[in-house]
Amino acid sequence: MTENTSPKCFSHRSVLALEAPEALVHNPDGVYVDATFGRGGHSRTILEKLSGNGRLIAFDRDPEAVEAARTITDPRFTIVHSAFSAMKGELAALGVQAVDGILMDIGVSSPQIDDPERGFSLRADGPLDMRMDTSRGMTAAEWLAAASEREIAEALKTYGEERFASRIAQAICRERASRPITRTSHLCELIARSVPRNQHDPKQNPATRSFQAIRIVVNGELDELTAALDGAGALLREDGRLVVISFHSLEDRIVKRFFELGAHPEREIDQRLALRASEMPLPWWKLVTRVKPGQAECDENPRSRSAVMRWAARTARNWSERRGGER
Repeated sequence: MTENTSPKCFSHRSVLALEAPEALVHNPDGVYVDATFGRGGHSRTILEKLSGNGRLIAFDRDPEAVEAARTITDPRFTIVHSAFSAMKGELAALGVQAVDGILMDIGVSSPQIDDPERGFSLRADGPLDMRMDTSRGMTAAEWLAAASEREIAEALKTYGEERFASRIAQAICRERASRPITRTSHLCELIARSVPRNQHDPKQNPATRSFQAIRIVVNGELDELTAALDGAGALLREDGRLVVISFHSLEDRIVKRFFELGAHPEREIDQRLALRASEMPLPWWKLVTRVKPGQAECDENPRSRSAVMRWAARTARNWSERRGGER
């Protein structure tokens, strides 16, 4: 069956749409990467900040996002259908070895959430897909059919921080023995019957944490993020900016630790060693900054409330000098 990749009309409002490009673009003549194109809100603003000599290369693994990017006819712009974890190799294929800034807007975009056919929605019934790249990989329904009860429970606990992970995993395995779980509404109803409603936030769908966990597993999101951060560090020139927007604590924890250890490598040194100041390791990051959306943006776009933007600038220290070298 031929996949329909024509862009659908679902609105998307980029979080920190002004702040992120402002932090990113420090040289209008430079080469920049939008590692998560989505529907191009950040990319369009970045292009406005570039001179005629500037260049922007965007990545997205969602075929619908890539199709939407085809509408940008600016000769300074290039779209690549790829996960951002592979951007170093993809950029090398384009003849780009170093860049001046990289933006990552992590997570699911509004069009992906709002389209029931993608399987991310808790509100509207659709196929239990959850793949960000619908052209490859295992769907959420296929993973739930194949995973063991223990694997499901561990995923829900680790990636969804779900208190009732074991109970939900048991319910899923009992249910799938009699009929396959292939629709989002079926999974939502099953989880709702298995766990008590959140007393602190009764409006929250009981399946929220489980959907997050399953989505992370299906897309390998945390491994993708870790690989992308490492690739970004290797690609950036001195003073090049890495700007990362995350939406839940698991992602932000990875980003925060990545920047902190790169800005303060001395923290990994055994404190019992007596080192002179000249022997202390030099950092890979400087100007580490944290930004949250303002109240006005949160009121206009409720999905921005959980967003955290962290950004930093690269120092001159060679990335291959990190512990273990380049991966």
